[in-house]
Amino acid sequence: MIRIITSFICIVFFLNGCLSEEQKQTIKENRVELGDVKINYYSDKSLTSLEIPPDLTSPSYENSFRLSEFVRNVNPNVVNLTNNDLDKEPKKILVAPTDILVKKSGNRRWLIVDKAPDLVWDLSKQFLKEKGFVIKKSNRKIGIMETDFLENKPKVPAKSMGLIRSFFESQIDNVSYTLPVVDSYKVLLEPIDSGTKTQVNLSIFSMAEVISGSGKNETTFWQASEKNFALETEMLYSLMVYLGSESASARKKILDAREEGKVSVELKDGFNGYAKLVFKLNLLDTWDNMSWAITESNLELEDKDLKERAFYIKTARTDDKGIMSKLFGEDAIFKTYQIQLKSINESITEVYFNDVAELNEKETKDFSYEFLGKIQKLF
Repeated sequence: MIRIITSFICIVFFLNGCLSEEQKQTIKENRVELGDVKINYYSDKSLTSLEIPPDLTSPSYENSFRLSEFVRNVNPNVVNLTNNDLDKEPKKILVAPTDILVKKSGNRRWLIVDKAPDLVWDLSKQFLKEKGFVIKKSNRKIGIMETDFLENKPKVPAKSMGLIRSFFESQIDNVSYTLPVVDSYKVLLEPIDSGTKTQVNLSIFSMAEVISGSGKNETTFWQASEKNFALETEMLYSLMVYLGSESASARKKILDAREEGKVSVELKDGFNGYAKLVFKLNLLDTWDNMSWAITESNLELEDKDLKERAFYIKTARTDDKGIMSKLFGEDAIFKTYQIQLKSINESITEVYFNDVAELNEKETKDFSYEFLGKIQKLF
């Protein structure tokens, strides 16, 4: 057996040396096709026994996963923020063929579904449940649902991996242990065309178990993992098929989606010491992009006001984290802020950061630059 493995290693190094970097990249990009990976989430996997260092339980903008919620027992019922969307027993919904468009801007892809928001909401929720997820938070009023974390062990056909890689995959699975990665999803729905169609955004958030220390002092803990764009696209493809698109058509639309173009966003000084963003877009397109950016940042969106064109988010300033959260608890340092949009003309929209409490503290003004600066980097 050792001789066989040694021989394969020699072959791999030989082939690696013969291939150019461009050839290696081509092989890497075409090894697994869209729809080949069979997503396989473990809904019965328990991770509640893992120990989480205290300093990792404080949410931050960059690592805003609620680890404390994740490691505790999750209530199987929906956390209903509006009290108007009580979870019901899942029921099979027959999906008629649906016209679905795919939009693309950078790494972001989203869907325009020719169905009413209420129906897309029910189908999206059922889709996530059938994948094994618990809907941890659900707010139909603002059109957002969020799942718990599950471990995924996708199955990739041997034909997509190649002979050498498939051999090593089969051997490694039998003799080694890899630390798990767990995923959570957010689905954001926006009614468009007077409520006759629905825009669907899906975002993945991953955490990886890592090792700290060594020997007797070795422990594991969870930390935010890099975004898996390939898996996010695979889930979007699956959702697209679930919503009524034919599989071959869905695959082609996702792969052939036309680039909408890079969004131009500038961070500038606003009023009274606060920061602002300037989008070179009209009001509706800026609203769409800010909705996605807030979801993509995994922030807690409390409410949104279409009439005022404002979002209300709940987060903690950087200066309040650390010792303050340990002394007073997470809830005590979280505050609500308003993100308001204002149309300057048909091609310029400004985005303001407002302190709802109107205390106008220097720490809040400094935080507005940090907060909006990180939003800007998403575009």
